[in-house]
Amino acid sequence: MKLIKLILFFVFFTFTSVIADTPYFIDFKYVLNESVAGKKAQKDLKSQLEKGLEQLKSKEKKVQEDEKKIIQQKKLINAEEYKKKVKALRSEVSKLQTERQKLLNSVAKKRAKAKSELLKNVNPLIEQYMKEKNIKMVIDKRSLLVANKELDITKDITNLLNGKLKSINY
Repeated sequence: MKLIKLILFFVFFTFTSVIADTPYFIDFKYVLNESVAGKKAQKDLKSQLEKGLEQLKSKEKKVQEDEKKIIQQKKLINAEEYKKKVKALRSEVSKLQTERQKLLNSVAKKRAKAKSELLKNVNPLIEQYMKEKNIKMVIDKRSLLVANKELDITKDITNLLNGKLKSINY
């Protein structure tokens, strides 16, 4: 009889230990995209990109107009002058392509820096939340195949981040 009680106690203790060590999960993509600071950063970066692309578009229109003028002047000017104008036009097109690439790289760097800054602020919040709730492990949702939705702490962490961080510097 003592042996049965001892086995039941051992099984119960093991079972509760397993329950206490259940890993929780978080969707970092959601936290980064739906937090107040994340949304603001995305909006600002999108605005910068659109403004830059609009400026490039107006420059491209000017280059296209110049191209049409050069084509119209082909028969009116000598071959040497025509070659100079075409070379200048190609140089302008090359500058535009370089400008476009710089703009895209700049926005990509700012986006990466904003993401890094957000993650830097999220990690201490997760650690604090884990201590408060006695959680031993948190896994990124992308690493999961299937999990109970009750183990999702994404919205809790997003709310904590929203209370702490309204915007980020990038």
